[in-house]
Amino acid sequence: MSRGERAARRAAASGSGPTHDEPGRNPGAAGALALFGEVLLTGVLVTVCGLLVVTLPAALAAGIRHLRRYARAEGSSMRAFWGDVRAALPGGIVVGLACALIAGVLAIDILLASSGLLPGGELIAGFGWLLAAAVAGVLLTASAAWSPESGWLRAIRSLPSAIGRDIPGFLYLVVAAAFVGLATWMLPPLLIPALGCAALAAVAVPERPRRRR
Repeated sequence: MSRGERAARRAAASGSGPTHDEPGRNPGAAGALALFGEVLLTGVLVTVCGLLVVTLPAALAAGIRHLRRYARAEGSSMRAFWGDVRAALPGGIVVGLACALIAGVLAIDILLASSGLLPGGELIAGFGWLLAAAVAGVLLTASAAWSPESGWLRAIRSLPSAIGRDIPGFLYLVVAAAFVGLATWMLPPLLIPALGCAALAAVAVPERPRRRR
């Protein structure tokens, strides 16, 4: 971008010059402070709706769709959010039960490995934590792929192709999921903004500029 183009963009953003005719890809996310507030609100909504644990997938799916609508300036009303929660709950509870079962097995494995009763326990525990982060990344990816029209089954079936098309993007979501766990371990109230940030990551990662092959 040339110096003149940068100056024109600054003038358009400040209102001192002509604005661009074409809006950006995410016009709703232009204000950083407003976006931060919406992320915090989304974290509160996801936390409240996901308190039962098995309802967390539905809460994440609704929160991600809420932030996506906000970023695209499509209208992010609370009515739309609660409508997504109701639509996502039936299949989302099944997904939540499966995730809770996997999390329980991994937790037992990590506890046993950390107790010193197993040979190579530190290695096993480290692998267990990595696997837990990967499962959480898969949950974020599936929640981002969910829609009322396609449902959870199609979202889950699309996971191999979605991850294969963008492996670095999936790793970003794994890091985002690990951040939620780390922030909550450090200070439990941080779960709220961390969940909002994870939902934002699920919206932003597929939209990031990527190098063409």
